[in-house]
Amino acid sequence: MKIAKVLGTVVSTQKDPSLQGSKFLLVQMIDETGQVLPDYEVAADCVGAGVDEWVLVSRGSAARQPLAQQQRPLDALIVAIIDTVSLSNASIYSKREASR
Repeated sequence: MKIAKVLGTVVSTQKDPSLQGSKFLLVQMIDETGQVLPDYEVAADCVGAGVDEWVLVSRGSAARQPLAQQQRPLDALIVAIIDTVSLSNASIYSKREASR
């Protein structure tokens, strides 16, 4: 899994029928120090994430492991909304502080 920040939404009216009803978000990857990386991608969202939230993104075949996603052609799936990230007892991210 990778940590990413939600940048925005992606809307597609024409898609594979198995993707009907899926919410797609544009996410940008974050490194271990909390810095935004130049890498970004589109991920399906199964947890109700919103813009500016930090999330966990499962990629590749792991994105199709949840039962509801097994038959969908997904390469990236948002599987969690992050509350806090700390490294060596130092806070890297706190959802509470980010929402102020």
